[in-house]
Amino acid sequence: MILGVSELLRLVREIKLVENLSERELTNPEGAGFDLRLGKLFRLKGKGFLGVAERETPEVELAAEYDSAKKESVTIRPGEYYLTETIERLNVPLNLLVIAKPRTTLHRSGIITRVSVADPGYSGTLHPAIYNAGGVPVEIELGARYINIMFFEIKGEAAAYRGQWQGGRATTDGRETQV
Repeated sequence: MILGVSELLRLVREIKLVENLSERELTNPEGAGFDLRLGKLFRLKGKGFLGVAERETPEVELAAEYDSAKKESVTIRPGEYYLTETIERLNVPLNLLVIAKPRTTLHRSGIITRVSVADPGYSGTLHPAIYNAGGVPVEIELGARYINIMFFEIKGEAAAYRGQWQGGRATTDGRETQV
């Protein structure tokens, strides 16, 4: 079952389901989830590795960061890829699963967004990737709503997330053994 906004807002108040939500989401959410805002953009540097037991993600370089005191935009040119970070932070209880999807304005502008799930027990920011597959530059304001999250109730017992991305880190710190 997908949770509606009245239930989500109750959980925000009672268990801090989502922290740092915008005023719009707290007072006038749309649909059956919340829109999350663009907080940081990172460029990838170096190389990545995914093995059977180990992994290493590329280093990241901060390209832009949201500052509520000023209005700032970034232009994503065709062929550019960024790892991003949401302003909001999730605290997912063991009976819920979160699925993220891009807002349609992005794909209407040629931006492909790679998003994932937030497993039961996950706590932290999300790190969607954005890639400009279109033929035109796309300007995005830092702090703009760019991802929508929906919450699904789990029937039966779920295993809590115990992965190394807990807390919302953006990259590995060198090569590491996977959990």
